[in-house]
Amino acid sequence: MQFEITTEEMAKAKVPHELFLTNLIGNHILWFVASLGIVNSMWQPLAMVPVVSVIVLLYTIMRAKKERDQAVSWYVMCHWQMAARRSMVFLGVICLLLVISGLGWVGYTHLGMMKVAVLAMIGGIGLLPTLVSVLVLIVMESDAMHQAAQGKLSKGTFERFPNSDVVVLDEN
Repeated sequence: MQFEITTEEMAKAKVPHELFLTNLIGNHILWFVASLGIVNSMWQPLAMVPVVSVIVLLYTIMRAKKERDQAVSWYVMCHWQMAARRSMVFLGVICLLLVISGLGWVGYTHLGMMKVAVLAMIGGIGLLPTLVSVLVLIVMESDAMHQAAQGKLSKGTFERFPNSDVVVLDEN
């Protein structure tokens, strides 16, 4: 659905998607790959990936709540809600990765599992879903950012946050 939205509101509506994409691309792809190269000598840069990500995701969720409570701009608020909903999903994926990693550590240190088996478990059950969700969320957020710049909103989001005062230009 396309709405009559000011260019200022469109620019503000892009912010949550830009933040989310920066986290996904800059942190989870670029920083992760760069820190993998030095993980044998320094593990701290690799450990910063989930820490930075959780901080950005929690900020997005808290900011979305603030936007919903203040409701300065309905359109901007809707886009923050979209980003917050996806942030919650990604937070769940990160928690799954941490749980699987913790179970792998327990299996290796206390249950006598082989290192290769633990790494395969962490990679297959923990890292693979995380990487797939990063790629899917990059596509979804790129589309959402494009929609924000066009004054568009999905029908589902409009139904979740209805506004009778907004002018609808196109219902497709």
